[in-house]
Amino acid sequence: MNMRVFLLLVIGGGSGALLGSIIGAAFGSRVLFVGGVLGGLIASPCAAVVAGRLQWIDGADVTGTAVGAAVGFLAAAAVAVNTLSTPWGPVLSTLLVGAGGLTGRQLQARLSPRRRS
Repeated sequence: MNMRVFLLLVIGGGSGALLGSIIGAAFGSRVLFVGGVLGGLIASPCAAVVAGRLQWIDGADVTGTAVGAAVGFLAAAAVAVNTLSTPWGPVLSTLLVGAGGLTGRQLQARLSPRRRS
């Protein structure tokens, strides 16, 4: 299950950034970057919600997964901007979205009072 969630978050965040960049490019090069970041920030948590709806994660874990995916996307955006001269940096940075989502899910599980004995 974790691999499916990871891949969904990576594809969701990357697709959102791509779509946001395409829309932003219509308004100029600066808006291209803004559109990419906004698109990814919207799509990453949405991917976590989809994972919850598909019952790949527990409904109580959706919030932690969504927040983690958004934080992971921000880290991925920072890496992508600093590695634009290479073809691999921006592509591989999207892995941080999935890693962030799974980390957020684990942190929420540990900190949640409902799961403590």
